[in-house]
Amino acid sequence: MRIIPESELIINSDGSIFHLNIRPEQLADNIILMGDPERVNLTASFFESVEHDIQNREFHSITGAYKGKRITALSHGIGPDNMDIVVTELDALANIDFNTRQVKSEFKQLTMVRVGTSGGLQPNCPIGSYVVADKSIGFDGVLNYYEGRDNIAELEFEKAFKKHVNWSPLHCSPYVVKADDELVKRIGEGMIKGVTISAIGFYGPQGRYVRMPLANPDLNSKIETFDYKGDVITNYEMESAPLAGLSKLMGHKAMTVCTIIANRQAGESNSNYKGSIEDLIKTVLERI
Repeated sequence: MRIIPESELIINSDGSIFHLNIRPEQLADNIILMGDPERVNLTASFFESVEHDIQNREFHSITGAYKGKRITALSHGIGPDNMDIVVTELDALANIDFNTRQVKSEFKQLTMVRVGTSGGLQPNCPIGSYVVADKSIGFDGVLNYYEGRDNIAELEFEKAFKKHVNWSPLHCSPYVVKADDELVKRIGEGMIKGVTISAIGFYGPQGRYVRMPLANPDLNSKIETFDYKGDVITNYEMESAPLAGLSKLMGHKAMTVCTIIANRQAGESNSNYKGSIEDLIKTVLERI
């Protein structure tokens, strides 16, 4: 059995994993993920008890109990590259023996729900609505670095999308992944189900023109008109696709649900969305 080299998986001297700084016993099987470290405090404010509160860089984790359920609230920061770190280290905490540096004989499946904010692309995604990423399109390319991506990706969807938008060869090849069906049904009851794009950045990669002109200014209008067997693209964010794709490759259950804080078609936004995200966190806590 392969022994994972220290250079491939860094374990700190206190037995915690490199970036997240938590030890295997400090991680719950049910994990609520969010970008903002302060949102971890908001989530934990609903816990009846707290076991651990650990922060390193943008990675803040609190493990505690909510109505008898052991839950870890964890911030992942911004961007798909961070999701590669977070999902890989969460899986290692659950499925690698840190003493022998070998994969455990018994697999532990984690449940991960990301609660985020997003920009809506369709009229049926108004500000304040909740949108579940039933499918995610990754513009980041993270999944393309791992063997087996074609086994869990929606390949025909990918081909149709690239053809419709005339995808530039200068960009990473997009991948399309479906979230865990059971989790989407359980967490997303009564919410909008759609297709979410995970962009590689916030400004140009999402079609925002501030000072530098865009290389493909028509990309968003093409995205908004895309329809594949009834699936339309509902919203933009930056993490749902790598979360869904990496989790599926590893055998975990994962999904993303976002509160819409801007509608790109209407040109409107709401920077004061605390109440909306708080209610969404409460709903996820009840359903996870």
